[in-house]
Amino acid sequence: MITVQLYDTTLRDGAQQEGISLSVEDKLKIVQKLDELGIDLIEGGWPGSNPKDTEFFARAQNLRLTRSTLVAFGSTRHANSRAEEDLNLQALLRAKTRVATIVGKAWDKQVTRVLETTLEENLSMITDSISYLRAKGLRVFFDAEHFFDGYKDNPEYALQVMVTAAKAGAECVVLCDTNGGSLSRQITEAIKAVQKASPVALGIHTHNDAELAVANSLAAVEAGVIQVQGTINGYGERCGNANLCSIIPTLKLKMGIDCITDKQLSKLSDVSRYVSELANMPHCNRLSYVGDDAFTHKGGIHVSGLIKWEDSYQHINPNLVGNRPHVVVSELAGKGSIIFKAKEHGIPVPKGKEIEKVLEQIKLLENQGFQYDVAEASLDLLLRRAQPDYQPPFELVDFIIVVEKRRRPPTRGNQEEPLSEATIKVRVDNKVVHTAAEGDGPVNALDQALRKALLQFYPDLAAVKLIDYKVRILEETAGTASQVRVLIESSDGRENWRTVGSSTNIIEASWLALADSIEYWLTKQAGKA
Repeated sequence: MITVQLYDTTLRDGAQQEGISLSVEDKLKIVQKLDELGIDLIEGGWPGSNPKDTEFFARAQNLRLTRSTLVAFGSTRHANSRAEEDLNLQALLRAKTRVATIVGKAWDKQVTRVLETTLEENLSMITDSISYLRAKGLRVFFDAEHFFDGYKDNPEYALQVMVTAAKAGAECVVLCDTNGGSLSRQITEAIKAVQKASPVALGIHTHNDAELAVANSLAAVEAGVIQVQGTINGYGERCGNANLCSIIPTLKLKMGIDCITDKQLSKLSDVSRYVSELANMPHCNRLSYVGDDAFTHKGGIHVSGLIKWEDSYQHINPNLVGNRPHVVVSELAGKGSIIFKAKEHGIPVPKGKEIEKVLEQIKLLENQGFQYDVAEASLDLLLRRAQPDYQPPFELVDFIIVVEKRRRPPTRGNQEEPLSEATIKVRVDNKVVHTAAEGDGPVNALDQALRKALLQFYPDLAAVKLIDYKVRILEETAGTASQVRVLIESSDGRENWRTVGSSTNIIEASWLALADSIEYWLTKQAGKA
């Protein structure tokens, strides 16, 4: 049976992505999550390269890992020096890990032009560094940097690097597509050449510059490598590294390689989101397997098929990776989409002509600029309003917004801040409330006035906050008369939801999205009572 070691380098190579800066605490938490996921080897960083990584390895000695082995990363000794005097190698020893990965050059041009040393000295650097660490009792992996580019230019020297590392005692020689430009065919051809030259165990480390990192990693496994390196969510420099969140389920579900258990696999989506949260990066919806859109269905024919047979438009059961199917409704929706969403939201399923009316309304509104696949709260209300007994928690009578510049005294030199004031009338049951409020802008003033009117009836509404507001011009050629779409995201601290409004009047579009936001929350609260 084929076995594959999973090697995660999120904490080093992944952290080289622009915009990512992990604290020591973040790194320790991620290690624990990766251990729960069943990752075999976790590269913690480069000890001695910066104070953060030095502190990390000191604190990591107190971690109690059940599956994973922590790895320290470094490079070969410097040219024309002694291994026992090399500060980088000494830092690796102080990290007190059982495994060290050292990187060395496998491309002759990198040796002569970047390291500015001879090809012979580079081989000595590799031999001395691996031998020294092995003599100190460490297991050693050798990352052959730029191997595939080196093999294309000078295959004899690239293979000599591999043989040298193996003879020096490297447990695994990892072939690196450092620039990320190799094709899968080139990967497998080079691996076969290495296998003929040396029996040492091989690994693969790919980058995604040609959008082939995952494909190249899988091709390498099929060619016989036993270790796959990558990062969670494909984080990494430039276009990123091979994405372990795609590699792991493909190995297990498509290639029959039990690299982790079924229970661990079911945690994959949660781990993906957890790491993106700690990295302070938005979770990419379009990630394979673990993204929110990975099993999202929009086309009416697709949804109809999904209802009848869940495998009709899904390559795996989403539950296997901790994800779930998701149906969105748009002008492409069919009856099946409406039935699915009604059941999902706990709303009575429209029957007969009622479904057709809902579909017609959705298509008409989307033609006017509404977009329900990104505003599920507004869709929820649209389905509820189709029910004959639905009673909204409030109704708009009218509102007036004034933006006036002269009354407010200057506060920024000679610049005056416009004053926005909203006056609103709403009906709750049979009572009409008339209030006014000021705001930082017309939408904020309208929001404040509406809340002021409703809080006396629904005091818990104070928990709801508007957290995002987006405006998109849909018909730029119409100038200031263009149709605009407003998307609002709101939160009560426990749940977030999005609503949509569209109009040629930006204030009306904002009102529609704002009113939906509050009506949705009030309706949900009434359902919980």
